[in-house]
Amino acid sequence: MFVKKDSLEPKEYCGLFGIINNKQAAWLTYLGLFAQQHRGQEACGIVVNNAGQLSIHKDMGLVSDVFNEKVLARLKGNMAVGHVRYSTTGSSVLKNSQPLLIDYANGSICIAHNGNLVNSLDLRKKLEAGGSIFQTTTDSELIIHLMARSNKRSLEESLTYALKRVKGAYSLVLMNSDYLIGARDPHGFRPLVLGKLGASYCFASETCAFDLIGARVIREVEPGEIVFINRQGEVRSVKPAALVAAHYSFCTFEHIYFSRPDSSVFGENVHTVRRKLGAQLAKEHPVDADFVVPVPDSGFSAALGYAQESKIPLEMGIIRNHYVGRTFIQPAQDARDMGVRVKFNTLRCILKGRRIIVVDDSIVRGTTSKIRVRNLRRAGVKEIHLRISCPAHKFPCFYGIDFNRSSELIANKYDSLEKIRKYLDADSLGYLSLDGMLSCLKHDKHNYCTSCWAGKYPVRPEKRHSKFSLERSCCGQGEIRT
Repeated sequence: MFVKKDSLEPKEYCGLFGIINNKQAAWLTYLGLFAQQHRGQEACGIVVNNAGQLSIHKDMGLVSDVFNEKVLARLKGNMAVGHVRYSTTGSSVLKNSQPLLIDYANGSICIAHNGNLVNSLDLRKKLEAGGSIFQTTTDSELIIHLMARSNKRSLEESLTYALKRVKGAYSLVLMNSDYLIGARDPHGFRPLVLGKLGASYCFASETCAFDLIGARVIREVEPGEIVFINRQGEVRSVKPAALVAAHYSFCTFEHIYFSRPDSSVFGENVHTVRRKLGAQLAKEHPVDADFVVPVPDSGFSAALGYAQESKIPLEMGIIRNHYVGRTFIQPAQDARDMGVRVKFNTLRCILKGRRIIVVDDSIVRGTTSKIRVRNLRRAGVKEIHLRISCPAHKFPCFYGIDFNRSSELIANKYDSLEKIRKYLDADSLGYLSLDGMLSCLKHDKHNYCTSCWAGKYPVRPEKRHSKFSLERSCCGQGEIRT
């Protein structure tokens, strides 16, 4: 049978890309999405603007599966918007893939969204009561419906009207016949950067997309800012008063896990931050061992920092198979165990009889970590000391990470560090402290979202908010509490 890629790790958000005034818009957008494939592997799509006519190609699967030379050749135009998706609201089906291309009173418009709205259920009920008909079960479509309902003539007025009414996390790239637009929510949960390639301007979720196409980074789109770029290459920025927050809430997990190490996020290189986290982890949880072993790939930078601080050699004792696709043939009964073994292999000749410090970025549900420790034991490792470069996850995330139930989190299943250690069968376990984590970051600690660790939410979600709230609502099944 076929089984999905291991679903027990925290899932990526989404990746955005947009470009204007370039004859190779579709091709460059393809490359921009390819660079950000790690942010979403369920579906992808590109909308192009050819002399005011918007057309789209999207499908389920990876960027390299959905697009080829023939498809890109058909996507003519000098403006484009692209999206790679992991579903954090709505099911993983084609109708929910993005960008969304919609015709409304003011013409055609497309939207690509990274993040989660936390008042989507209430908004949708109100809009449906007023006669709105939805094509998808994603929260992103709400923004277009609000724009259509605004009765505002200008694009700026209608978009501002919509963004004043949505709450939660959003970085957006939109396009109509005349403009490419980038926007961030007032708290700045999600990254979005503005770049330039010759005479062309572009937006992306991460700077690694600009590196691939040869664009230079101009700056981050600021929280609460809307940037309009027209066909003449004129850039105009607005920051409506209603979109100003008392403080920012940058998602710390971007630095810990999601973003590529070669990207700059929230003004800092991701690899550098992870190395600092690892060094701080070594200060807080030292242990005598033979090797520091990273969990590929997001644990490597933190492991390097741990090794440098502790003066314990770094060793590649766990090897990742980078050629595992979204599915693989499963011959064994224990699908989860096989899933981990297919993705990761241990170097027995290096690890046998050794005391090792395994550095990972996070433990969310714990199942993958338990299997990994079991496989290391089978490889003959003498001692296994787990070190985690962030605090223990105790609370659900409503802003774009796919764990929105406290019951899923191992730190809630077990009420002590010792019980978690025993469950994982590690010789010792150490999480980075919250203050230690925040001390490694550039901005003031009050400008980072730590909801999944501390339980303090910058924007409160609906009482019955969940990933499938909109589907349960439209199917008449009611909602469930998270």
